[in-house]
Amino acid sequence: MKSDVADASRPSAGLAQWAATRREIERSRYWISPKGRRTRWRKAIFNRLLAILALGLRLTPFHARGLRNALDVRRTELELAVPGLPPSFDGYRLLHVSDTHLDVFPEIAEVAHRLLDGVEVDLLVVTGDVHGDQQAPVERSTGLLARALRGVRVRGHRVAILGNHDPIDMVGALEAIGFEVLVNRTVTVERGRHRLGLTGLDDVHNFYSAAAHAALRDAQGEFRIALVHSAEMADHAAAAGFALYLAGHSHGGQICLPGGRPLVTQLTRCRHAAVGLWRQGSMLGYTSRGLGVSPPPVRFNCRGEVALITLRTAP
Repeated sequence: MKSDVADASRPSAGLAQWAATRREIERSRYWISPKGRRTRWRKAIFNRLLAILALGLRLTPFHARGLRNALDVRRTELELAVPGLPPSFDGYRLLHVSDTHLDVFPEIAEVAHRLLDGVEVDLLVVTGDVHGDQQAPVERSTGLLARALRGVRVRGHRVAILGNHDPIDMVGALEAIGFEVLVNRTVTVERGRHRLGLTGLDDVHNFYSAAAHAALRDAQGEFRIALVHSAEMADHAAAAGFALYLAGHSHGGQICLPGGRPLVTQLTRCRHAAVGLWRQGSMLGYTSRGLGVSPPPVRFNCRGEVALITLRTAP
Protein backbone atom coordinates (compact mmCIF):
# COMPACT_ATOMS: atom_id res chain seq x y z
CA MET A 1 0.00 0.00 0.00
CA LYS A 2 1.42 3.36 -1.02
CA SER A 3 1.47 6.29 1.37
CA ASP A 4 2.29 9.86 0.44
CA VAL A 5 3.98 8.90 -2.82
CA ALA A 6 4.00 11.61 -5.48
CA ASP A 7 4.58 11.69 -9.19
CA ALA A 8 7.41 14.20 -9.34
CA SER A 9 7.96 14.32 -13.09
CA ARG A 10 8.66 17.71 -14.65
CA PRO A 11 9.08 18.04 -18.42
CA SER A 12 12.28 20.06 -18.90
CA ALA A 13 10.98 21.48 -22.19
CA GLY A 14 7.92 22.84 -20.42
CA LEU A 15 10.07 24.45 -17.73
CA ALA A 16 12.30 26.08 -20.34
CA GLN A 17 9.26 27.46 -22.17
CA TRP A 18 7.88 28.82 -18.88
CA ALA A 19 11.19 30.53 -18.09
CA ALA A 20 11.29 32.16 -21.53
CA THR A 21 7.73 33.49 -21.12
CA ARG A 22 8.46 34.80 -17.64
CA ARG A 23 11.64 36.57 -18.74
CA GLU A 24 9.71 38.20 -21.55
CA ILE A 25 7.21 39.64 -19.05
CA GLU A 26 9.98 40.68 -16.65
CA ARG A 27 11.65 42.70 -19.42
CA SER A 28 8.42 44.24 -20.67
CA ARG A 29 6.65 47.44 -19.65
CA TYR A 30 3.61 45.64 -18.30
CA TRP A 31 2.45 42.96 -15.88
CA ILE A 32 -0.14 40.32 -16.74
CA SER A 33 -2.89 38.96 -14.50
CA PRO A 34 -5.98 36.89 -15.45
CA LYS A 35 -7.70 40.24 -15.98
CA GLY A 36 -5.18 41.19 -18.69
CA ARG A 37 -2.19 43.47 -19.13
CA ARG A 38 -1.57 46.49 -16.93
CA THR A 39 1.19 49.06 -17.19
CA ARG A 40 3.75 49.36 -14.42
CA TRP A 41 3.49 53.08 -13.74
CA ARG A 42 0.69 52.72 -11.17
CA LYS A 43 2.75 50.25 -9.17
CA ALA A 44 5.73 52.62 -9.38
CA ILE A 45 3.61 55.45 -7.96
CA PHE A 46 2.30 53.14 -5.22
CA ASN A 47 5.84 52.14 -4.25
CA ARG A 48 6.90 55.78 -4.11
CA LEU A 49 3.99 56.56 -1.79
CA LEU A 50 4.97 53.60 0.40
CA ALA A 51 8.52 54.96 0.63
CA ILE A 52 7.17 58.33 1.75
CA LEU A 53 4.94 56.61 4.30
CA ALA A 54 7.88 54.60 5.63
CA LEU A 55 9.96 57.75 6.02
CA GLY A 56 7.13 59.50 7.84
CA LEU A 57 6.55 56.54 10.16
CA ARG A 58 10.18 56.54 11.23
CA LEU A 59 9.64 60.00 12.69
CA THR A 60 6.78 58.84 14.93
CA PRO A 61 6.26 56.40 17.82
CA PHE A 62 4.06 54.35 15.49
CA HIS A 63 7.14 52.93 13.76
CA ALA A 64 8.34 51.02 16.83
CA ARG A 65 4.80 49.81 17.48
CA GLY A 66 4.47 48.62 13.88
CA LEU A 67 7.74 46.70 14.16
CA ARG A 68 6.54 44.99 17.34
CA ASN A 69 3.26 44.14 15.62
CA ALA A 70 5.16 42.55 12.71
CA LEU A 71 6.95 40.28 15.20
CA ASP A 72 3.67 39.29 16.85
CA VAL A 73 3.08 36.30 14.57
CA ARG A 74 0.34 33.82 15.42
CA ARG A 75 -0.13 30.14 14.68
CA THR A 76 -3.60 29.71 13.23
CA GLU A 77 -5.03 26.20 13.61
CA LEU A 78 -7.99 25.15 11.47
CA GLU A 79 -10.02 22.01 10.89
CA LEU A 80 -11.69 22.12 7.50
CA ALA A 81 -14.47 19.73 6.52
CA VAL A 82 -13.92 19.58 2.78
CA PRO A 83 -16.50 17.92 0.49
CA GLY A 84 -15.02 15.08 -1.51
CA LEU A 85 -12.03 14.40 0.74
CA PRO A 86 -11.21 10.67 0.45
CA PRO A 87 -11.55 8.76 3.74
CA SER A 88 -7.87 7.80 3.82
CA PHE A 89 -6.96 11.51 3.93
CA ASP A 90 -9.21 12.28 6.90
CA GLY A 91 -6.93 13.99 9.43
CA TYR A 92 -4.35 14.92 6.80
CA ARG A 93 -2.40 17.80 8.31
CA LEU A 94 -0.62 20.52 6.39
CA LEU A 95 1.37 23.60 7.28
CA HIS A 96 0.64 26.59 5.06
CA VAL A 97 3.29 29.33 5.03
CA SER A 98 3.20 32.32 2.69
CA ASP A 99 4.87 35.67 1.99
CA THR A 100 7.83 35.08 4.26
CA HIS A 101 9.93 37.99 2.92
CA LEU A 102 12.46 37.17 5.63
CA ASP A 103 15.23 39.13 3.92
CA VAL A 104 13.15 42.25 4.65
CA PHE A 105 12.74 41.50 8.38
CA PRO A 106 15.10 38.62 9.37
CA GLU A 107 14.10 38.66 13.04
CA ILE A 108 10.78 37.04 12.10
CA ALA A 109 12.66 33.81 11.27
CA GLU A 110 13.35 33.05 14.93
CA VAL A 111 9.81 33.99 15.91
CA ALA A 112 8.50 31.47 13.38
CA HIS A 113 10.94 28.83 14.62
CA ARG A 114 9.64 29.16 18.17
CA LEU A 115 6.04 28.88 16.95
CA LEU A 116 6.70 25.78 14.87
CA ASP A 117 9.45 23.89 16.64
CA GLY A 118 8.35 20.25 17.01
CA VAL A 119 5.22 20.60 14.88
CA GLU A 120 4.48 17.44 12.85
CA VAL A 121 2.59 17.62 9.54
CA ASP A 122 1.93 15.45 6.51
CA LEU A 123 2.59 18.25 4.04
CA LEU A 124 4.47 21.57 4.08
CA VAL A 125 3.27 24.18 1.59
CA VAL A 126 4.90 27.55 0.87
CA THR A 127 2.70 29.69 -1.38
CA GLY A 128 5.17 32.19 -2.75
CA ASP A 129 6.99 35.43 -2.09
CA VAL A 130 9.91 33.91 -0.24
CA HIS A 131 11.96 36.85 -1.53
CA GLY A 132 11.46 40.52 -0.73
CA ASP A 133 14.47 42.69 -1.59
CA GLN A 134 15.16 42.44 -5.31
CA GLN A 135 18.74 43.62 -4.73
CA ALA A 136 19.51 40.79 -2.30
CA PRO A 137 20.55 37.26 -3.31
CA VAL A 138 17.73 34.73 -3.24
CA GLU A 139 19.89 32.41 -1.13
CA ARG A 140 19.58 34.86 1.76
CA SER A 141 15.79 34.50 1.69
CA THR A 142 15.83 30.70 1.38
CA GLY A 143 18.47 30.39 4.08
CA LEU A 144 16.31 32.35 6.49
CA LEU A 145 13.30 30.25 5.49
CA ALA A 146 15.22 27.07 6.29
CA ARG A 147 16.09 28.51 9.71
CA ALA A 148 12.46 29.40 10.39
CA LEU A 149 11.22 25.90 9.49
CA ARG A 150 14.10 23.84 10.88
CA GLY A 151 12.04 22.39 13.73
CA VAL A 152 9.08 21.26 11.59
CA ARG A 153 8.78 17.51 11.09
CA VAL A 154 7.28 16.72 7.68
CA ARG A 155 6.13 13.15 7.08
CA GLY A 156 5.42 13.72 3.41
CA HIS A 157 6.27 16.38 0.87
CA ARG A 158 7.66 19.88 1.04
CA VAL A 159 6.26 21.85 -1.89
CA ALA A 160 6.54 25.50 -2.88
CA ILE A 161 5.35 27.84 -5.59
CA LEU A 162 6.60 31.23 -6.75
CA GLY A 163 5.16 34.63 -5.94
CA ASN A 164 5.37 37.91 -7.77
CA HIS A 165 8.55 38.87 -5.85
CA ASP A 166 10.30 35.57 -6.61
CA PRO A 167 12.63 35.56 -9.63
CA ILE A 168 13.24 32.54 -11.85
CA ASP A 169 16.34 31.46 -9.93
CA MET A 170 14.21 31.03 -6.81
CA VAL A 171 13.28 27.60 -8.21
CA GLY A 172 16.82 26.29 -7.78
CA ALA A 173 17.30 28.04 -4.44
CA LEU A 174 14.18 26.41 -3.00
CA GLU A 175 15.14 23.01 -4.38
CA ALA A 176 18.51 23.39 -2.66
CA ILE A 177 16.80 23.51 0.75
CA GLY A 178 14.58 20.50 0.06
CA PHE A 179 11.45 21.91 -1.59
CA GLU A 180 9.78 20.57 -4.70
CA VAL A 181 8.77 23.64 -6.71
CA LEU A 182 5.54 23.35 -8.67
CA VAL A 183 5.53 25.57 -11.75
CA ASN A 184 2.18 25.05 -13.50
CA ARG A 185 2.14 21.33 -12.78
CA THR A 186 0.62 18.74 -10.48
CA VAL A 187 2.01 16.13 -8.13
CA THR A 188 -0.17 13.29 -6.88
CA VAL A 189 -0.09 12.00 -3.31
CA GLU A 190 -1.46 8.48 -2.76
CA ARG A 191 -2.85 6.83 0.34
CA GLY A 192 -4.17 3.34 -0.24
CA ARG A 193 -6.55 3.49 -3.19
CA HIS A 194 -7.06 7.24 -2.97
CA ARG A 195 -5.21 10.08 -4.64
CA LEU A 196 -4.81 13.75 -3.79
CA GLY A 197 -3.59 16.15 -6.46
CA LEU A 198 -1.52 19.23 -5.61
CA THR A 199 -1.47 21.74 -8.46
CA GLY A 200 0.94 24.64 -8.14
CA LEU A 201 0.88 27.66 -10.44
CA ASP A 202 3.47 30.29 -11.17
CA ASP A 203 2.46 33.71 -9.86
CA VAL A 204 -0.62 34.95 -11.71
CA HIS A 205 -0.67 38.51 -10.33
CA ASN A 206 2.24 39.67 -12.50
CA PHE A 207 3.20 36.63 -14.57
CA TYR A 208 -0.04 35.04 -15.70
CA SER A 209 0.09 32.91 -18.86
CA ALA A 210 -2.12 30.33 -20.57
CA ALA A 211 -0.02 27.63 -18.88
CA ALA A 212 -1.76 28.45 -15.58
CA HIS A 213 -5.17 27.63 -17.05
CA ALA A 214 -3.80 24.49 -18.67
CA ALA A 215 -2.37 23.30 -15.34
CA LEU A 216 -5.77 23.65 -13.66
CA ARG A 217 -7.58 21.98 -16.53
CA ASP A 218 -5.18 19.03 -16.78
CA ALA A 219 -4.77 18.39 -13.03
CA GLN A 220 -5.06 14.78 -11.89
CA GLY A 221 -6.35 13.34 -8.61
CA GLU A 222 -9.78 12.54 -7.26
CA PHE A 223 -9.36 15.33 -4.70
CA ARG A 224 -7.50 18.42 -5.85
CA ILE A 225 -5.86 21.32 -4.03
CA ALA A 226 -4.78 24.47 -5.90
CA LEU A 227 -1.67 26.29 -4.68
CA VAL A 228 -1.63 29.79 -6.14
CA HIS A 229 0.21 32.81 -4.79
CA SER A 230 -2.83 35.08 -5.13
CA ALA A 231 -6.56 34.42 -5.03
CA GLU A 232 -6.99 35.78 -8.55
CA MET A 233 -7.62 32.34 -10.08
CA ALA A 234 -10.24 31.28 -7.52
CA ASP A 235 -13.19 31.20 -9.90
CA HIS A 236 -11.22 29.32 -12.54
CA ALA A 237 -10.04 26.72 -10.02
CA ALA A 238 -13.57 26.23 -8.73
CA ALA A 239 -14.85 25.77 -12.28
CA ALA A 240 -12.11 23.17 -12.86
CA GLY A 241 -13.36 21.12 -9.91
CA PHE A 242 -10.81 21.91 -7.21
CA ALA A 243 -11.92 21.35 -3.63
CA LEU A 244 -9.45 23.61 -1.80
CA TYR A 245 -7.42 26.70 -2.78
CA LEU A 246 -4.48 28.01 -0.74
CA ALA A 247 -3.07 31.48 -1.38
CA GLY A 248 -1.31 34.47 0.14
CA HIS A 249 -0.07 37.67 -1.54
CA SER A 250 -2.32 40.20 0.20
CA HIS A 251 -0.61 40.07 3.61
CA GLY A 252 -4.13 40.46 4.96
CA GLY A 253 -3.66 44.13 4.10
CA GLN A 254 -0.62 44.47 6.43
CA ILE A 255 -1.82 47.95 7.39
CA CYS A 256 -5.53 47.69 8.15
CA LEU A 257 -8.35 49.65 9.67
CA PRO A 258 -9.50 48.65 13.17
CA GLY A 259 -11.19 45.28 12.92
CA GLY A 260 -8.70 44.09 10.32
CA ARG A 261 -10.27 45.61 7.22
CA PRO A 262 -7.53 45.89 4.54
CA LEU A 263 -6.84 49.27 3.02
CA VAL A 264 -5.19 47.63 0.00
CA THR A 265 -5.46 44.01 -1.18
CA GLN A 266 -3.24 44.13 -4.31
CA LEU A 267 -5.76 41.92 -6.16
CA THR A 268 -7.03 42.63 -9.66
CA ARG A 269 -10.02 40.26 -9.25
CA CYS A 270 -11.62 37.83 -6.74
CA ARG A 271 -11.27 40.45 -4.03
CA HIS A 272 -13.76 38.59 -1.83
CA ALA A 273 -10.92 36.10 -1.25
CA ALA A 274 -8.38 38.66 0.02
CA VAL A 275 -7.92 37.22 3.51
CA GLY A 276 -8.83 34.25 5.68
CA LEU A 277 -11.45 31.60 4.92
CA TRP A 278 -13.72 32.04 1.92
CA ARG A 279 -15.80 30.04 -0.52
CA GLN A 280 -16.02 30.09 -4.30
CA GLY A 281 -18.94 27.94 -5.39
CA SER A 282 -18.36 24.53 -3.78
CA MET A 283 -14.62 25.17 -3.33
CA LEU A 284 -13.14 26.25 0.00
CA GLY A 285 -10.25 28.68 0.12
CA TYR A 286 -7.81 30.09 2.63
CA THR A 287 -5.73 33.21 2.03
CA SER A 288 -2.89 33.57 4.50
CA ARG A 289 -2.07 36.91 6.09
CA GLY A 290 1.54 35.99 5.49
CA LEU A 291 4.44 35.40 7.82
CA GLY A 292 6.54 38.39 6.81
CA VAL A 293 6.12 41.95 5.59
CA SER A 294 6.92 44.13 2.62
CA PRO A 295 8.44 47.57 3.18
CA PRO A 296 7.62 49.39 5.34
CA PRO A 297 8.22 46.43 7.70
CA VAL A 298 5.27 47.18 9.98
CA ARG A 299 1.81 45.80 10.67
CA PHE A 300 -1.26 47.49 12.10
CA ASN A 301 -4.51 45.70 12.98
CA CYS A 302 -3.28 42.63 11.09
CA ARG A 303 -1.11 39.92 12.63
CA GLY A 304 1.18 37.77 10.54
CA GLU A 305 0.51 34.05 10.64
CA VAL A 306 1.38 30.49 9.79
CA ALA A 307 -1.58 28.14 9.36
CA LEU A 308 -1.88 24.53 10.51
CA ILE A 309 -4.78 23.01 8.59
CA THR A 310 -6.29 19.62 9.31
CA LEU A 311 -8.51 18.22 6.56
CA ARG A 312 -11.64 16.32 7.53
CA THR A 313 -14.16 14.43 5.46
CA ALA A 314 -17.40 16.35 5.20
CA PRO A 315 -20.43 14.69 6.85
